[in-house]
Formats: sequence, structure tokens, C-alpha cells
Amino acid sequence: MINSRFVSVLALLAGAYVDSALAADMPKEGSYDIKTCFTRNVTRIDYSATHFAYSYEETGTSISNPPGGMFDSEVIRCVGMVASFDGKRTGGSVCEGLAKDGDKRLTQFRYDSDGKLVRDAVAGTGKYDGLVTVGTTRDAGPPVEMKTGPIQLCIQQNGTYKLR
Repeated sequence: MINSRFVSVLALLAGAYVDSALAADMPKEGSYDIKTCFTRNVTRIDYSATHFAYSYEETGTSISNPPGGMFDSEVIRCVGMVASFDGKRTGGSVCEGLAKDGDKRLTQFRYDSDGKLVRDAVAGTGKYDGLVTVGTTRDAGPPVEMKTGPIQLCIQQNGTYKLR
């Protein structure tokens, strides 16, 4: 008779082997499709009907489509600030993504002169050293009111990546 503890250990080892094999076989370039859901703590200033600003800290987890793809199951943490002056948005955020293997990536999100959100890969460690990404970011759910206090939201990111 097989011991259930032995079966559990074998299952864990097999899972770790599959995870490391998938990471080792990650193509050097390709596409990514991730959804990241966050808990965000917002601090907001409402100066007038046409002028406001808020800062935030957030943490979340990314899930890739298909599972096991680039950036899958990363823990993400960000700090940011957004302001709107007469309807024109400014600001941005910096986010750190932590992969299961301990490799990290640093990403900046900023509003360009047209108010469009731009995503830039800044730095990386391990497999993310020299990472280049091109892509889009959008809300993945109904719009969320950015009021003071904790909120939950999800974003969808799609694009291409290139590793060294």
C-alpha cells in the first residue's frame, strides 16, 4: 500500500519540476496576455470639480493566458500618483513583478502628452535582465471610482516581449 504522505511529496516534486521546466523553456521572444488583479489603497485630494489627484500603493497577482505563459503567477506591487487638471491626466506608477523563481522586473506606467497610458520595461534580474516589452494596458472590468481607502480592480495587458 502506498503511503499518502509519499504521494503528496511526489506530487509537489512533480509540480516543481514542471514549473522549472516551463521556466527553462520560455521562448526568448513572444507575446504575453496577462490579467492582474490588485488591492489598491488610495489617498485622494479633491480640490475642485476639474482638479483632483490621488496616490496609491497596490499589490496583486498576474495570471497569464494561456496558463504558464510569460509573467504567469507573478506577485506585483506598485506605487503611483495620478492627477487631473481640467481633464488632462498626468502621473504614473512604478511596479515590481516577482516571479516564482525569484527573478524580478521593474516597470513604469506613465501618461503621455495625449493622456494615453504607456508601459515601459525599466530593469530586470535573472531571466528578465534586458527585457523589452511593447504592449497595451486597459481596465479588465467595470470602471472603479478612485476614492480614498481600499479598492479592488483588475487590468489586462497584452503585447510582445523579448529576452536576452
